[in-house]
Amino acid sequence: MIDSRCGLHCTGCEFKEPCNCGGCIETSGVPFHGECPVAGCCQKKGFGHCGECSEFPCKLLKDYSEDPEHGDNPPGKRIEQCRKWREES
Repeated sequence: MIDSRCGLHCTGCEFKEPCNCGGCIETSGVPFHGECPVAGCCQKKGFGHCGECSEFPCKLLKDYSEDPEHGDNPPGKRIEQCRKWREES
């Protein structure tokens, strides 16, 4: 199930319930922490998720995925998820 633009699974997010966050798709790219540039870029291009883009994986997505403080564990996890979604469609 595609539940984000970047490949991060919102359904398991620890902030979803306490922050009353619907995720980037439900909130049109403005989840609990504010406007998300990854979601905004994806929406502007008309894609359901980043894996649909010809520039995938772009620098913006890589920077988000590999951010030392807020990135994926393991790094690149959301990129791999977008690859899976791309292959499934």
